[in-house]
Amino acid sequence: MMIATGGTISARARHRRDWRDYQTGFFKAADLVAQVPELAEVAEIATMDLANFSSADLTPAHWLRLRDLTYKYLEEEGYDGVVITHGTSTMEETAYFLHLTVPSRKPVVLVGAQRPLETLGSDAAVNILHGVQVAAAGESAGRGVLVVMDAAIHSAREVRKADTYRLDAMDSGRAGVLGHIDVDGTVQYDRSPERPHTVGSEFAGFSLIPPGTGELPRVGIVFSCPGADGVVVDALVGAGYQGIVVAGMGAGILSGAEEQALRRAAEQGLVVVRSSRTGGGRVLPVERYADAPFVVGDDLSPQKARVLLILALAAGKEPAAIQEVFDTY
Repeated sequence: MMIATGGTISARARHRRDWRDYQTGFFKAADLVAQVPELAEVAEIATMDLANFSSADLTPAHWLRLRDLTYKYLEEEGYDGVVITHGTSTMEETAYFLHLTVPSRKPVVLVGAQRPLETLGSDAAVNILHGVQVAAAGESAGRGVLVVMDAAIHSAREVRKADTYRLDAMDSGRAGVLGHIDVDGTVQYDRSPERPHTVGSEFAGFSLIPPGTGELPRVGIVFSCPGADGVVVDALVGAGYQGIVVAGMGAGILSGAEEQALRRAAEQGLVVVRSSRTGGGRVLPVERYADAPFVVGDDLSPQKARVLLILALAAGKEPAAIQEVFDTY
């Protein structure tokens, strides 16, 4: 099954060199399949469209809908795999959410494009082909949710968008990719994810929406910088957010005023997670914040720490248990 959500891979450009001002939402899932006839050599594909716009406009409500659809097609309707076409801007968050919430060992693969289908040097068609090849490969089962771009196979936990326009925009940092699609079309794996996911995740297979709310918990991200005064933190508290992830400087370090604002937020019941804006490395407990009720985010990026905190809050976990969640996932 191919589920389309929009993004550059759905865009029609105004001319063959339109790599930045195109509008998403022209090609639907069936159109994309028709544009890549080589797919018929790999799998029989059914299609459906969930959305058709920029991934910047996707919300946690869309994540829930995708989770439900993915489970339905894999476990209730018997499809062998699901490929999701998605904008690259927020692909890493959607992938990680599904990685933690879809209770299935069958392959789930997200693919996108950096250039619209009809432009010079477009990566759209080959990424779609590679995504279907990975979803059809028996070796992909049990590896969690995967992202396939530029012939590389990434784990949802580590993948990140690391460039704005280059075709190799997605990478997995120091962890490295799980494998590649070779030039002969074979899927070659080098490793498997080590952290719990899908059927091994405590967040898979139960209702994620707390009774009486109708939506997932609201969690904001605060980007730390020299001179940060805590005003943004106070605004999130006032707006009724339930959690804050702070993208701290260096190893998760905060300005003095920002630290005080986050301590006040924690006193009012918000869960605060320290992460890093650096793009790599772990955030660990340090004496400087030993008496503060902050959760440390390990090596998760701020945007993925937000996903995990949303899930932990939706499961009704207390701050001490939430630290264990971050240590585990």
